[in-house]
Parts: sequence; structure tokens; C-alpha cells
Amino acid sequence: MIRTVISGLRRGTFGAAMVLAPVLADCAAPDEAAMTCTRFGTHEQMTATLMFGLSRPDGRPVTDDDWAGFLARSVTPRFPDGLSILAAHGQWRDRTSGLVTGEESRLVQIVTEPTPEVAARLAAIRAEYRARFDQQSVGLVITPGCASF
Repeated sequence: MIRTVISGLRRGTFGAAMVLAPVLADCAAPDEAAMTCTRFGTHEQMTATLMFGLSRPDGRPVTDDDWAGFLARSVTPRFPDGLSILAAHGQWRDRTSGLVTGEESRLVQIVTEPTPEVAARLAAIRAEYRARFDQQSVGLVITPGCASF
């Protein structure tokens, strides 16, 4: 299991388009990063890491069956080329009470081209999970890089 600190996992939202804007701008023109990718036989990609808490506000868990169904219906169809799922234990500070809370979570890593359509797909996944499982937030981290499969 990967142990990670997930700040704001259930609180506050941060739009995927706002997060992707700098990544997309950086990828628009050839630069040193593109040359590095070429040197290693890879091409410019980004990694989107989504952070899903598995506890509902009323204390009920998001079960393994709940998670598997959400993954099959909401995530995989939007990113059918592949993704990785990591079990984690995250923690976050409740902005109202100030208390730090821990919970089991899932990290989904998706390596993909940094396109405007990706921002919309990520935003839809996050919105669906928040609505379906009464979550305050789904974390998102975007990392530009190079990849080859």
C-alpha cells in the first residue's frame, strides 16, 4: 500500500481546466522537454492522478463493489487505453472543524496526451464521484512528462 498525504481530498474543488491550462500551454511549442522526450524515444504526455476518498460523511464506506462499479462505468470508458489504481491511506483537514481525518482511498493514475478533451473527461469523473458518494472533493494532480508504451 502506498501511504500518502492527500490534502483537501474531501474539501474544496479545483477545476480540471484550471489545472490543465499551464500544462497545455507548455506543450504548445517545441522546447527542451520535447527534445528530452525524443532523446528517450518517448513523446510528451501528462499524468493525471485522481484521489478518491472511500468514506462518506455519514461514516459509511464506499465498498469494493461500489468502487468497481464506478471504475467500470465512469472512469474506464473515458480512458480505455489504460490506467493504474493504487490503494492508499490519505488524510485531510476539515475546513469547518479544523480536524485532521484519515481514510482509505484510491489513487488513479492516467498517462495521456494533454488535450482539452482530457480536462472535460477528468472534470466529469470528479463530478460524478462527488455526487454519487457524497464527497466534498476529488483530488487532482497533473504532472507533465514523457512516456512510451
